[in-house]
Amino acid sequence: MPVRDRRPGQTLGHDQPHAGYPTFLLNFARRVIEAVDGEAGLAAAAAHRPDLILMDIQLPVMDGYEATRRLKADAVLRAIPIIAVTSYGLTGDADKARAAGCDGYISKPYSPRQLLAKVRDYLSLVAPTR
Repeated sequence: MPVRDRRPGQTLGHDQPHAGYPTFLLNFARRVIEAVDGEAGLAAAAAHRPDLILMDIQLPVMDGYEATRRLKADAVLRAIPIIAVTSYGLTGDADKARAAGCDGYISKPYSPRQLLAKVRDYLSLVAPTR
């Protein structure tokens, strides 16, 4: 689901409606557009062209790995950074997420500061899409 941060034009995204994403992230965002599964997330990314996507790996309909592969295969959307946010956390999971095309990886449980720092780092690297 795309989320617009308070800086003009910056957008980030995640996939499920407030699913475990803490209030601090929603407070950081300016706008939230929800997607309940991987397929809906692809459609939302195409429609809103976020500056950053937080991708849950365990999604219904299409998992986060496949959604990421499809986003990265799209010439218009491939430059959007994707951070995998997952409850996996086993050895090799970060490598699997990166192999699918994720630019970053964070496993649950994470500290709010850790996630917010990662979001800010990626947003500082991208030009706003809007």
